[in-house]
Amino acid sequence: MTVPALRLASGDRMPIVGLGSWKIPRPAVAKLVVEAIRAGYRHFDCACDYGNEAEIGQGLRAAMRSGLCRREDLWVTSKLWNTYHAPEHVRPAVERSLRDLQLDCLDLYLVHFPIAQKFVPFEVRYPPEWFYDPAAKEPRMEPAAIPISETWGAMEELVTAGLVRNIGVCNFGVSLLRDLLSYASRPPAVLQVEMHPYLTQEKLLRFCRENSIAVTGFSPLGAESYFSIGMAHEGESVFAEPAVRQAAERHGKTPAQIVLRWGVQRGTTIVPKTARPDRLRENLAIFDFELTNDEMRLISGLNRTRRFNDPGVFCEQAFHAFFPIFE
Repeated sequence: MTVPALRLASGDRMPIVGLGSWKIPRPAVAKLVVEAIRAGYRHFDCACDYGNEAEIGQGLRAAMRSGLCRREDLWVTSKLWNTYHAPEHVRPAVERSLRDLQLDCLDLYLVHFPIAQKFVPFEVRYPPEWFYDPAAKEPRMEPAAIPISETWGAMEELVTAGLVRNIGVCNFGVSLLRDLLSYASRPPAVLQVEMHPYLTQEKLLRFCRENSIAVTGFSPLGAESYFSIGMAHEGESVFAEPAVRQAAERHGKTPAQIVLRWGVQRGTTIVPKTARPDRLRENLAIFDFELTNDEMRLISGLNRTRRFNDPGVFCEQAFHAFFPIFE
């Protein structure tokens, strides 16, 4: 099947459903990428921090060599990790991702968090993750005083150098976006943020629309990605909500397909993650129906402003550093 695409301010077209790769085990990744391409996926959401870009590259290369797709058919996103925010580290970081992904150019490169951390050399540890020194007696995050403006200038240079087609940011709120727009020579093409029926982010979405910034929702199914790591509990599944279940019954779809359809129908792109081939196809089977205005309104009304992926919470719990960014 052909997945519809969203046209960015640059004119490039990004498929509105991609495969998220966070937490997909490395041994399963290469085969899953091939299966995803066979199922119709052309958009792959990657990151240095996910630790599986080399395996994604193997899968992409295998699919292209077997004739399942061409490079120009694919949309590949990666992300700049927190330890590489200094301008002199931005290009080496993207070059490492390109080497792992076996690509000459990324379609989109995003600043992963508005968090700058102390540099960890590639030869010391890659990906560097959150702790500066995991072997320390009391390991912790080590922040670095690097302005976003300096990082963004280096990101813009990646486009000029032909290493990246589009640049953007993740986990930014309106205030940071407004500040970035005030000096950016090349405005962010995409904002990627957590977005699902329990975290609808209506004001942020409206601001991005008014400033020609496309929005990608990560964790578009809500709590499902966070059960296994203790960042959500079973009672927080949006799938149990009557508004979702009733819409699923009316349309003959699963609750997951209803939630994903809600995401694309409000004009965002989404990157659901799965390691199961059957779910790959299920997550794409959302273009043969539409939710009614009432169904959209009821699902949007589930908003609890519930953020599952919040550095202000998990950095203190897991990395011994209080580091809020959304407040």
